[in-house]
Amino acid sequence: MVAVGDALAHVFKRRSVLGGVALSGGEPCLYEDLPGLIREIKKRGLAVKLDTNGTLPLMLETLFTHDDTRPDYIALDLKIAPARYGEPGERLIQSAALIRQSDIAHEYRTLALPGGYITEADIEALAPLADDAPWHFRPFRGGNCLDPAWDSLEETGSKARAKAEALAQKARELGKEAVLHAEAARGKGR
Repeated sequence: MVAVGDALAHVFKRRSVLGGVALSGGEPCLYEDLPGLIREIKKRGLAVKLDTNGTLPLMLETLFTHDDTRPDYIALDLKIAPARYGEPGERLIQSAALIRQSDIAHEYRTLALPGGYITEADIEALAPLADDAPWHFRPFRGGNCLDPAWDSLEETGSKARAKAEALAQKARELGKEAVLHAEAARGKGR
């Protein structure tokens, strides 16, 4: 693991060839000093993209309060219907509303996980959280997953692409700007 200070020093050395910094995870909103980190990055003239699962709206509220801690772009993961999350689902709903109201450029992302993990019913439940920003859908590709059981699931290749297309099509039917990415995304978080 690289210390935050060392990582920043590396990034700042190369800022002349970088357009910005993507803060992703795990979940970057778990990092208590995220506002300070964003402030330091922006102070050096770099844009900040925040990737989040949306389960920590209080951190988003904190970030959105001050210009020097507001991300320049946000990618919100929409994984399953909020009701399937339990209590974190309510926080996801709050985060989606905060992002929609923030005037920060953003997008939504959904990984078409195999085995019936995400369904068209999930997309119907998630659609009210999304505004007119792009909603990106990617097929799942096993390999390198934290849980090796996901590596052997059968929905791969054209089957995985067809699943992602079906989910994207459902979002389009619900009036969303669904973008299908043909290449599969590795399921490293599973």
